Amino acid sequence: QVQLVESGGGLVQAGGSLRLSCAPIGNIFSINDMGWYRQAPGKQRELVARITAGGSTNYADSVKGRFTISRDNAKNTVNLQMNSLKPEDTAVYYCNVESVNGPVRSIYWGQGTQVTVSS
Repeated sequence: QVQLVESGGGLVQAGGSLRLSCAPIGNIFSINDMGWYRQAPGKQRELVARITAGGSTNYADSVKGRFTISRDNAKNTVNLQMNSLKPEDTAVYYCNVESVNGPVRSIYWGQGTQVTVSS
């Protein structure tokens, strides 16, 4: 059974930086998109950033210019570099991986890592 393990969350002051990482335990084949989502208290989970297998990226408007998503296809890892953090970035951040193997599409989620930005 595949698990995604996130790391790098924590408490940081506004204007600071954090780097989130996500790695699978177990084998995931034919990975397509990888991404990061977040969920703040009382709010719905929202997309932060996604990256395709070819390296194309898209970002939520609220993080453009501050966050950078990257992936290592050899290791099946995905990272999120977060700079110029704001209190409104406070949320639980979830790693998301999509694999497509023929007709079978699978979605994997990490357990979440807390990011707290103090003002």
